[in-house]
Amino acid sequence: METKDTAAMIPAVDVLENEAGITVKADLPGVSKESLHVRVDGETLTIEGQASLGDTNALEPVYAEVRTAQYKRSFVLSRDLDTSKIDASMKNGVLTLTVAKLERAKPRRIPVRLD
Repeated sequence: METKDTAAMIPAVDVLENEAGITVKADLPGVSKESLHVRVDGETLTIEGQASLGDTNALEPVYAEVRTAQYKRSFVLSRDLDTSKIDASMKNGVLTLTVAKLERAKPRRIPVRLD
């Protein structure tokens, strides 16, 4: 993703866990699917996105408080997660990533036999 001499903003993120894996929810207001980039490199998950107000080339600013924002956030994932099984969806400016746990990392019940 190309950057323009502006520092990337850090999106607010919630990380939730259950027996099946983790869910990451990132707040990315104004980021379209086309400008959103999610990648995993080894154990590092990176979320990048560019928010835009749309095409304003024909308009000349008179007063502007809203600017385009670039978001970037990276996480080091546990080795207990299966990075080949990441599901991503976006709704109302919230990116949801679901990462499954490896089978060996999932809790399992041990049957007890009666003697």
